[in-house]
Amino acid sequence: MRKLIERHIVLATHNAGKLREIKALLDPYGIKVSSAGDLGLPEPKETEDNFAGNAGIKAHFAAQQSGLPALSDDSGIMVDALNGAPGVYTADWAETPNGRDFVMAMTKVWDLLEAAEATEPRTARFVCTLCVAWPDGHEELFEGVVEGSLVWPMRGEDGFGFDPMFMPLGKSETFGEMDPKVKHAMSHRADAFAKLVANLLNG
Repeated sequence: MRKLIERHIVLATHNAGKLREIKALLDPYGIKVSSAGDLGLPEPKETEDNFAGNAGIKAHFAAQQSGLPALSDDSGIMVDALNGAPGVYTADWAETPNGRDFVMAMTKVWDLLEAAEATEPRTARFVCTLCVAWPDGHEELFEGVVEGSLVWPMRGEDGFGFDPMFMPLGKSETFGEMDPKVKHAMSHRADAFAKLVANLLNG
């Protein structure tokens, strides 16, 4: 396992929400984070059908383009009654000609569950795969998961993506209702990040 000794990395995303979360997670370690968007890097096509594959595409592209270690996050929500959909296509379900509309995407998920007469609780999980890639082609992968169920109508104004309809197991608030600090401490991204820290930053 290669240690991350560099103090400046590129986050391979143009997503402002992910950038905020990752910056908050890395700040205690004194690591400066620039996003691919900050550096004017284009977004590579995500052609894999799994989180690890797409995370690798993004991280290796950003590392090669910037000459810095790159961290990428590929994540999504997997709904059991929809056979794991939307999964790696989570963001695609929100795409419109005018940008991403996650209210539309959440409505689509719920309508499909209703049409399928899915039983309650309508279980789902957020999955996150983090990939750290270096310019020489080396990579390290870490996966995090948080289990929960889907609720309707949507609840909460915080968070992003599918957060307002996802209620973590054992909790009474959705990710959209939770204080961001509480969410960050238990999210799929936090789970993956804890593994990254243990392996790449500690010791």
